[in-house]
Amino acid sequence: MEVLHRSAFRMPPAHLAPVPPVRLRAWFGLVLIALIVLPAAFADAAATTAGRAGIFATLARWTPLLLRGFGFNILISFVAMTIGTALGAFLGIGLISLSRPIRQVSWTLTQFFRNAPWLVLLFFAMFMLPFQLRIGGLLIPLPDWMKAVIGLSLPVMANVGEIVRGAVLSIPSGQWEAAESLAFSRHQQIWTIILPQCVKRMLPPWMNLYAILTMSTVLASIVGVNEVMTLAGQVEAAEGGRTDLLAPLYGWILLWFFLYSYPIARLTLWLERRYHVEI
Repeated sequence: MEVLHRSAFRMPPAHLAPVPPVRLRAWFGLVLIALIVLPAAFADAAATTAGRAGIFATLARWTPLLLRGFGFNILISFVAMTIGTALGAFLGIGLISLSRPIRQVSWTLTQFFRNAPWLVLLFFAMFMLPFQLRIGGLLIPLPDWMKAVIGLSLPVMANVGEIVRGAVLSIPSGQWEAAESLAFSRHQQIWTIILPQCVKRMLPPWMNLYAILTMSTVLASIVGVNEVMTLAGQVEAAEGGRTDLLAPLYGWILLWFFLYSYPIARLTLWLERRYHVEI
């Protein structure tokens, strides 16, 4: 696939300084834990006084079930990220294609899926995709969780496409000129010279996108997927709608997402410093 040269695009003015990122600190997590544990401790004491099962005992009883649901959230995020990354890589190459029709189609897909609400895309996938696919004589079922994966992979695809486009355009023009002087074809330049150099530039924003995707997997509960939020609702119903359990229950789940995403955020910041390049 033919691609445009980096100089064919207008780069942002050099005097525009980037917006400084928000730096996460360890004490943020301690504050979050305190905000979850302290109200739960008061609710636990009140429940024990009233003769009901304690909050912590109730959470401990339901934690294995909730952890299975949380693991399903992680599985959905892995599969959606894999599909979205694979499709987004080709979409990013299409965004810098020399072919005007390919470039326009890629730009339209990118803008549409980047700016469409993720929940709307989930509903679109749930109601528009069939319950099963027939390939030749083989009948393949398409469960709700797979439809949710497809719905979430669409905005991931568009964002990965933009990440790829930006990384390719950030490669110095000397790399293109050196490849041309060695008589590499345009295809060889992209896949064997340019894209391998883009990996370290794409990795931090790619990981940030994965963290956002992981947070968004809870949207699958709205379309009936049995992930952690759906199971939390079932736990609430099984406990007779105890209002004192609501904040500790969802705070407990919130803490899991924080503990899973915080190391990703720290690793992303480290990679940004490690692979910082001047464009």
